[in-house]
Amino acid sequence: MSLEGIDHALSRRVAERDRIAGDLLDLDDHPSRRLLAGMTPAGETGRRWARAEATSVTLWWLFDAYRRVLDRALELRAASKPDLAALSDLLAGSSVELEPGDVPVEKRSLLRTPGEWITLDTVMARMDRAYREVAETVAAVDAAWGTLLPRLEEADAARRAARVLADDLGAADAELDRLGERLDRLRAAATSDPLGAPGLGEELDAAASALAARLGALERAARLREEYAERARLLGERVAEVAAAEEEARRVRDVVLAKIASPSLPRLPDQAAALRDRLAALGSAEGRWLELAERLAELERAVLDALSRADGVTGSIGGLIDRRDELRGRLSAYQAKAVRLGHAEDVALAGLYGTARDLLWTAPCDLRRATVAVAEYQRAITRIGAAG
Repeated sequence: MSLEGIDHALSRRVAERDRIAGDLLDLDDHPSRRLLAGMTPAGETGRRWARAEATSVTLWWLFDAYRRVLDRALELRAASKPDLAALSDLLAGSSVELEPGDVPVEKRSLLRTPGEWITLDTVMARMDRAYREVAETVAAVDAAWGTLLPRLEEADAARRAARVLADDLGAADAELDRLGERLDRLRAAATSDPLGAPGLGEELDAAASALAARLGALERAARLREEYAERARLLGERVAEVAAAEEEARRVRDVVLAKIASPSLPRLPDQAAALRDRLAALGSAEGRWLELAERLAELERAVLDALSRADGVTGSIGGLIDRRDELRGRLSAYQAKAVRLGHAEDVALAGLYGTARDLLWTAPCDLRRATVAVAEYQRAITRIGAAG
């Protein structure tokens, strides 16, 4: 090589050395790599990290061999009369000796082999492969932790908030303890072996959801402690509304039984007494706010359901009276139409009208027969109108 070629090659190799040194230091300083180096990973993560650590040792060993040759070349170039042949051999020939004694302990064998001589380019290729292997492992662990640790923190925040509330309420919470133990197991798995459990993220989501739900239950219990007297009073008023609605259903039923013949009626609601007993029983749980919150919420839902059912039954029963009144109105309307068509004195129509009217204005009213009679009167008038 010419002196100019040697200087160009040296300049390129020095820049290459500095860049590699920076990359290796950046890899060593990666937060996830430092975490892995300071712990004992388990499972799949442990196996991959063990390989990566061994490869990392090899990587630094190769870099040190590369650096020593380059330092020797720089030393020769600094001489007053550089040895161009020696420099050419260092920069382009098989100048890097990989001595058996330099091999990392975990890769040694008792059957020693002679050292290997390779070029700087070959060292570069081997360093690149080793670097990629270590970096891929670190990146995989970093990505897994980046996904899992925020979920852990979310779940842990819910657990801490729930624990504060449980302590403030002065109640042992076995469910919260169980969820906390589950989260601790998941944290240990996520920390020690993030690559070994593909479904760990979903498990953490489920744990976070369960802890959030428990936190919500404790928050409701804390609110109930402040609102219990007022909510119990309002609930008593709603139970009274249920009793009134059920009484109204009975009253409407009695009216229908007197005015409608053989009605098909739904079963009357009768929940008010049981709801009063449940409301009275809540007092025995006062102070056990978590339990009381659940029981009160269940009772509030039951009261709303009972009120809705009572109103629905009343509407269903009262609908029979509405049906009779609707038939009366329809009969009157078609009678008026018969007059407009000039058939007020029609004997046949008058007979149909009389039959329907007698059925509708007789108590109790036979709705089935009255419906048929009104329909016959309606069809008769419709035929007259179409013929005219």
